[in-house]
Amino acid sequence: MKVEGTYTLPASRQEVWELLNDPNVLAKATPGIKQLDPQGDDTFKAIIEVGVGPVKGAYVGQVSIADKVPPERMTLKIEGGGRPGTIKATGELRLEEQDGKTVVAYSGDAQVTGLIASVGHRLISGVAKQMVGEFFRALEKELERR
Repeated sequence: MKVEGTYTLPASRQEVWELLNDPNVLAKATPGIKQLDPQGDDTFKAIIEVGVGPVKGAYVGQVSIADKVPPERMTLKIEGGGRPGTIKATGELRLEEQDGKTVVAYSGDAQVTGLIASVGHRLISGVAKQMVGEFFRALEKELERR
């Protein structure tokens, strides 16, 4: 499953970059993250709760930030497993400043297996797009607090 698009945030590229590299902000802004514990440079143990249709469950896994080119781009990687199955996702974020705002171009790919994939296969794409929107709206709220 692939997801891509753009989102404009009302802040400089440097401010957005700093938000995206703050584990506390990531934990608050990322839908479903219940716990995010540092495990080393740019690697975190994560507990993620996600629901697709009638199937809901918790995944235990790892979130990592890779391929960083400050303040231009980064790759987020998520891997986890739990009762509803497994999830493996990679998302690339590219930041471009335009007129004092930052346009974030994102593209991601996820593989989901197990019960959540079989029951919610038709719903997964819609849920993924909804989660991306929630993530960027949460980042925008975080910017307003600063």
